[in-house]
Order: sequence, then structure tokens, then C-alpha cells
Amino acid sequence: MRISRLFSVYRQALSAWTITQLDRMPPTQSYLPAILWVLLSTFIWTLIFAAGKLADGGIGVFQLTLFRYFGAMLTLLALLPTQGGASAHRSRQPVVHLARAFSGCGAAVAITWASANMPLVDATAIGMSYGVIAILLGTLVLKETVSGRHWLAVLVSLVGVGTIMFSKGAFQSGVSVVPALVALASAALFALEGLLISVLGRSERAFTVMIYVTFFGFCLMVLPALITWQSVSPKTAVLCVLLGPLGVVGQYCTIRGYRSAPLSVVAPVDYSWLLFSAILGILVFDEMPDTATWIGCFAIVVGGILLARAGSGRS
Repeated sequence: MRISRLFSVYRQALSAWTITQLDRMPPTQSYLPAILWVLLSTFIWTLIFAAGKLADGGIGVFQLTLFRYFGAMLTLLALLPTQGGASAHRSRQPVVHLARAFSGCGAAVAITWASANMPLVDATAIGMSYGVIAILLGTLVLKETVSGRHWLAVLVSLVGVGTIMFSKGAFQSGVSVVPALVALASAALFALEGLLISVLGRSERAFTVMIYVTFFGFCLMVLPALITWQSVSPKTAVLCVLLGPLGVVGQYCTIRGYRSAPLSVVAPVDYSWLLFSAILGILVFDEMPDTATWIGCFAIVVGGILLARAGSGRS
């Protein structure tokens, strides 16, 4: 498996319910439709991860994540009969699924909290470093060979992350560094989740992986959500639940794009997350990124493009 696939495989694997339809799709003659699908997916996930900030403290991050998993579970249960029923998705690796759900929940909670407590584009930029961490995990755990071009991409991306974190108070005194560290933790958890899905993907159906992570994720969120429970209006609760099926739609858009063009073409499009976050931050939250943030974002994007190009050259 290509090293560069580690940082995108977790999103592709969760898109299981579209596999049957997409296998019948003819190869596209233009990469533009694939790029547009990935752009739409990235925009959807930008909104989902910014939900905590949009709520402006009206709902806790654990409660919001619980509602989102509940909505996703209802969606998957509705789709289950079309995927062979429950008996077709029994796994022999429930512990690995649980570990994957734990890392996925932690990543979602961390990036949502960080986005609500620091400028949105800053949190996004730091969170995008999961590709770098995925390479390190692939080297240490899967014993994959990493070329010099991969390490160059890692270095460039780390410079970008360090620039943003330093501008927010990292390595200095001040509490502003805490959200930045939480965003970095989300990147590590996203990378770990990708590693676990790459392992599960060798023996499990993708829809099986999706069902298990949704169920375990919901269970993991129940207790912390109850402890931090806030009274919310029915409208707010319904909107949070709708984030679940919205996430499923996001997965559909992702796989449409990733199956219609080479990884080296669509993987860099994921970095439009930075652009969407910057626009959302400026228009909705009146957050104007500073010079250090723009420099850091540029370095992270360049590192991501180098990473995708390095991966596309491997056999």
C-alpha cells in the first residue's frame, strides 16, 4: 500500500455503502468531476467540524458528537438491508474496531473543541498534519519504506505546523497554546485511526468497518455526554443529529472523487479544508488570519502536495 494512502484511507473506508454503485461507474475522461466531488466533501466536513464553534457554547462537544453518531447510526441502519443484513457484517476483530472508534472519537472531539477555542483556520491547519504523522506510523508500525521525497514533505509540513503553533504561543508562556496542542492531538488520533482502518481493511468489508465505528463511537460518547449534558432546544438537537447523515453524504462525495482520478490529483484537494475554514472564519466568525498563519498554511499545503506526488511515484 502506498504510504500516502494512510492519510486518506480512513475517509475512503467509511464510504462503504457506495461501493456497489461506484464499481459500475465508467472511467472519467476528465479529472474535473473528481476534483469537484472532493471539494464538496471537504466543504461538508469543514461545516461538521466547525459545528461546535457555530453553536457558540450552546451545546457541549461530547453531546454534539453523540448526536452526530446517533444520526449516522440511524442512516446506516436504514441502509443495512441493502448491504446483506446484520449477519453479513459480523467481525472477528471487535477489539481493533473498538480501538479505531476510540481514536476516531478522540480525533473528532479534539478538532471540534480546538476549532471552537481558536481561529478556525489555525485549528484546521494543525489538524491537517495527520498526513505527516501517518507516514511516521507507517514507518514504525507497518515497516514501510519511506523515500527522501517523503521526508522532505514531512519537513515542509512540520515547518508549517510549527509556524502556526509558535504564533499561537507554543514554546512560550500563555494559555493560548492549549487549543493548538489539542488540534495537534487530533491530527495524531486521525493518523492512528487511518492506521487501524488500513489494518481492518485487509480483512473486513468497508461497510462493516463503518457500522462498528458508529456503534462503538456512540457508546463511547454516552457517558461523557451525560456528564457534561446541557439542555438544548429541539431545533438544536435535530440539527446536531442531521450532522450524522450529512457525514455519510460527505463520505459518498469523497469516494466518488477518489475513485475517479489518481490519488496524486485528488489528495491535494483535501487541503481546500484550509481555504474553506479561512472563508468561514472570516465571514461568520470575523477571524482574519495573521501573516504567520498564512505562511504556515502555505507550507502545509506544499508539504501535502509533495507527499501526494511522492506517493504517486511508488509502485
